[in-house]
Amino acid sequence: MKTELTVKLHEWEQKVQKRQLRRAEASGATVILNGKPMLNLASNNYLGLADDRRLIEAGCEAMRAYGAGAGASRLVVGNHPLYERAEAALKQWKRAEAALIFNSGYTANIGVLTALIGRDDLVFSDEWNHASLIDGIRLSKAACFCYRHNDIDQLESLLKQSPPDKRKWIVTDAVFSMDGDLAPLPKLVELKRRYRAILIVDEAHSGGVFGPNGEGLLHHFGLEKEEDVIAIGTFSKALGSFGAYVTGEPWLVDYLINSARSFIFTTALPPAVLAANEAAIHIVQSEPKRRERLHALSEQFRTKLKQLGFDTGGSETPIVPVIVGPNDQAVAMSELLQEAGLAAIAIRPPTVPEGTARIRFSITAAMTEEDIDMAVDRIAWAGRQIGLIS
Repeated sequence: MKTELTVKLHEWEQKVQKRQLRRAEASGATVILNGKPMLNLASNNYLGLADDRRLIEAGCEAMRAYGAGAGASRLVVGNHPLYERAEAALKQWKRAEAALIFNSGYTANIGVLTALIGRDDLVFSDEWNHASLIDGIRLSKAACFCYRHNDIDQLESLLKQSPPDKRKWIVTDAVFSMDGDLAPLPKLVELKRRYRAILIVDEAHSGGVFGPNGEGLLHHFGLEKEEDVIAIGTFSKALGSFGAYVTGEPWLVDYLINSARSFIFTTALPPAVLAANEAAIHIVQSEPKRRERLHALSEQFRTKLKQLGFDTGGSETPIVPVIVGPNDQAVAMSELLQEAGLAAIAIRPPTVPEGTARIRFSITAAMTEEDIDMAVDRIAWAGRQIGLIS
């Protein structure tokens, strides 16, 4: 086995697809990456809450009061009272009847999809969906039909051809994590109604960023009360903490408690994490200027990169890719940027399609306009060095 696996590692190395861990210590808009301080353009900490004193103090207080770990799964003796508080805050924020916290976005997607989707059902999945959605669909053993990214016409054609007696699911990210573009949720809801399907939306990168109070993209479009729409979100990105959640009607939460294996068979989250989650929910609602600043900085960054001739795809969020193409060129550009003091990571296949390796930049509210201008200047320099722009 060792020989086979080392051969595979060598293949990845030859294709410039082999990954490695880097030591990183992030604080505010900066990160110390492999011992060197850099502007952090690679984080999902969109609102700058990951090192907010209020989250830290809430977590420390909970740890001192209740200990470091939960000690068991939630269905045994791990259902700490802080779960009730955090889930109550979630219900109020999302204006939902019920909420359920999972241990991570991955376990939430795996748990929800395998619990709800039956092997005789039909699933229609955007081709650029996150790996956790893809894995959840595979584990459900349902027949899956991938439609071209955000291609509503192809999706409708697939739905139209499907047997009318089969239960149908449409699965999509709200914000696509490698491209920064939005799912056309109003059109997906129209198709859901027309073909009697159920829509599952992963709000991982839209929670905290979109919506009147940061609730997510469904709230941004006023679709949160739509029947047969299931929303999944995370605490680990804009909310600066850890864990994930599902909101909806009480029957849905009750069913997931009794059927989602990634919920049932895992140790509950530590009290410190739950306290930080609750604090983050309140901050996101009470400080809209963080979102306003985030969107303004993102627009400034994206516009200047486009003016320089960079391909930023369909980005309209704080995620702004610069599409390079070949793996080796993307890695070379990433290394140049890190030498220039920017934490910018090359994203390569299989995370993105072949031939579309890129630098995935992400903006946070912790940055300044001066940070953005400095970053654009250095990205322009690196782009010229590798011949990406003239």
